[in-house]
Amino acid sequence: MRSSNETGIVDRLTFQPNIKLQGLKSHSQDKGKMSWRPTYRSSKFRNVYGKVANREHCFDGIPITKNVHDNHFCAVNSKFLGVVTESAGGGSFIVIPLSQAGRLDSHYPKVCGHQGNVLDIKWNPFFENIIASCSEDTSVRVWEIPDSGLRRNMTEAVLELYGHSRRVGLIEWHPTTSGILFSAGYDYKILIWNLETGEPVKMIDCHTDVILSMSFNTDGSLLATSCKDKKLRVIEPRSGRVLQQASYKNHRVNRVVFLGNIKRLLTTGVSRWNTRQIALWDQEDLSMPIAEEDIDGLSGLLFPFYDADTHMLYLAGKGDGNIRYFEITTEKPYIQYLMEFRSPAPQKGLGVMPKHGLDVAACEVYRFYKLVTLKGLIEPISMIVPRRSDTYQEDIYPMTAGTEPALSASEWLSGIDRDPVLMSLKDGYQRPNRLVFKAPVKEKKSVVVNGIDLLENVPPRTENELLRMFFRQQDELRRLKEELTTKDVRIRQLELELNNLKNVSPKDV
Repeated sequence: MRSSNETGIVDRLTFQPNIKLQGLKSHSQDKGKMSWRPTYRSSKFRNVYGKVANREHCFDGIPITKNVHDNHFCAVNSKFLGVVTESAGGGSFIVIPLSQAGRLDSHYPKVCGHQGNVLDIKWNPFFENIIASCSEDTSVRVWEIPDSGLRRNMTEAVLELYGHSRRVGLIEWHPTTSGILFSAGYDYKILIWNLETGEPVKMIDCHTDVILSMSFNTDGSLLATSCKDKKLRVIEPRSGRVLQQASYKNHRVNRVVFLGNIKRLLTTGVSRWNTRQIALWDQEDLSMPIAEEDIDGLSGLLFPFYDADTHMLYLAGKGDGNIRYFEITTEKPYIQYLMEFRSPAPQKGLGVMPKHGLDVAACEVYRFYKLVTLKGLIEPISMIVPRRSDTYQEDIYPMTAGTEPALSASEWLSGIDRDPVLMSLKDGYQRPNRLVFKAPVKEKKSVVVNGIDLLENVPPRTENELLRMFFRQQDELRRLKEELTTKDVRIRQLELELNNLKNVSPKDV
């Protein structure tokens, strides 16, 4: 049986990318013909291979959610691993310190404040104890996790954000600004939240169907979205203005990702022949893709991951165990196939470790956390560049985005854009973040009508909450009816006593 590394080498010798360049006819369209365009080029990442962690470093016994929503249901940073779990009567997720690998206790505490299924979770890139979640209960919530992890179930969020009229399927933190969070709901709207005030500051209302994915460029001045209406959009987020829009019939877009600062976009989707496909776009001209490449004929969604430091693109198929990786260049052929990691266990989603959490000594350039639902297992998969030297490899670890924000929320909202604050990985990640997340203190308001506080008695947002409120009201009605019946009996008794007093003659007194 061949290892994944050996299989990847054989695939590299036989794999011929089916790239269709703009204005050129693809040779691969002619059946029986092979493209003899040379696929070899010098690359330091040609022999990158995937290494699965030992069983003692995996996370086992986790009740991973069975929700069919097309998200990763997993988020990771250098301290914690967050996973959406299966639960009844609401939504929940667990947060595990990375040092506590192994089998999870069945009574492990959860974050369980949502009233509906949790659909997405994301760690704040600048505050490693802050995680945001969104749910079918139409809310977005921000939680603060203790350094030692959870000791009991957490139900109280630092912030509860209500603004969407339907369930919220996606959330994204701004890449350079502290305190700015984006949320996309099934009401076809994107809300921009200022967490310094706890209020939405902008609504982007240009989509005609459900938003499937969001991606920012390096400094966060542009937002790319893919939508169920099959259109790709590049948006200026502060104004909500659509700068570019594509509706290319030969490529139905599912997911989109910005390729760093090279002014390119990459999308995964389906070709007109229903094969899985990727397409490369110029962000300033979306009339036609620069290049297209067919991947395979499977039906699962392709999740794209891009590493701007190494210019490597990873494609992970939902429902299969493959992770293909490519190198992106600014010259033809633009997309260069490198190798493929294979596993028999299908993946439901993948979390990605930030750069400062990687093992630099092992020449690790990327790390996935793979959700295997059938086994209740989460496997770390390290992408490693084989090097013989034990010294720091500067060519594969350039300066990378660090953990300090470049802007405050008010600065970004005023129109300022800045590139991320960079850091070096040479000495490892040892510098603690001195920033402290402060939630806004909101004054308690009240709107009292007939003795009822309307803000305290908010309408139900989910079916379960509606049923609970219905049964509470039924019990209250039953109690009031009994109280009313008792009072009616007492009134009749008093009336009889009064009549008896009136009928008594003065002689009898």
